[in-house]
Amino acid sequence: MRIGAIDLPNRLFVAPMAGVTDRPFRQLCKRLGAGYAVSEMVTARKDLWASLKTSRRANHDGETAPIAVQIAGTDAAMMAEAAAYNIDRGAQIIDINMGCPAKKVCNKWAGSALMQDEPLALAIIDAVVAVCAPRGVPVTLKMRTGWRAAERNAVRLARAAAGAGIAMIAVHGRTREQGYKGEAEYDTIAAVKSAVAIPVAANGDIATPAKAAEVLARTGADAIMIGRAAQGRPWIFGDIAHFLATGTHRPSPEVREVKAWLIEHLHDHYSLYGEFAGVRTARKHIGWAVRGLPGGEAFRARMNTLDDCEQQLRAVGDWFDALGQTHHRLPDTMSCTEEEPLLEAA
Repeated sequence: MRIGAIDLPNRLFVAPMAGVTDRPFRQLCKRLGAGYAVSEMVTARKDLWASLKTSRRANHDGETAPIAVQIAGTDAAMMAEAAAYNIDRGAQIIDINMGCPAKKVCNKWAGSALMQDEPLALAIIDAVVAVCAPRGVPVTLKMRTGWRAAERNAVRLARAAAGAGIAMIAVHGRTREQGYKGEAEYDTIAAVKSAVAIPVAANGDIATPAKAAEVLARTGADAIMIGRAAQGRPWIFGDIAHFLATGTHRPSPEVREVKAWLIEHLHDHYSLYGEFAGVRTARKHIGWAVRGLPGGEAFRARMNTLDDCEQQLRAVGDWFDALGQTHHRLPDTMSCTEEEPLLEAA
């Protein structure tokens, strides 16, 4: 699998998700089997680049290559400047956000709203590619099937984007109108793949190894991109890799392994966010990790009252130690499902 001139370890991608795919989460997913991970979206508004939120999103300290950053905006010149800004801070791949369905993004005509204005979408692509190409940085595009069912223009936009120099396209199999409701459809993704010569990644409702294999077969896609199914289950990438290679399911992870992964992730998380914000933003990751496990909801409620990193770490360690006394491995019944989004997905 390759994006431009960059070779990837495999074709299992972490989807960009606002409030989720920060540097610690991307690193965790990569360690557990993902070949590629895209950052949270970074705004093209220059006046916000000095903000704490954007500075954290542009932080790639110790991150393994390739470093991919998603940018979002509505002005071609500003998007080009944002691409250059992030390349200067370590980005090796720039991804253009035309897939986010969130109202606060679409109301400003960014994200998937750009699919309604193809001339503007292509102007942004041209401007970003023009800045990135001389630096040897490939540009990718994340989009949906269209704005609504009657306006599925993904194939037309994909052809134009490929002609303008986009190196890879990721398609979420829903319209913006759907949000995350209903089922993702894959016929449009297959049509996009048939229409372009560049790599295409399929995204949407991929929550099990068997579904990953099915989607690859149905779409002919070069890669799959997983978002919500990785929340609390980042080892899903290794599960899928094993299934694609052997046709068999590997055992669920041992409780002690999950504890070690989560503790390591929390330390990395605190190092990025600090004590005050770190203990609070870590709650969602802990909640996802215990969701569906025996006693998980009760622990989640108690854990959400803690406001000290050391207390939080100790509580997580003690809870998994107690779980390990009755369960050697996570229960096989713990499966990941595509639920309503807890946070924005791009």
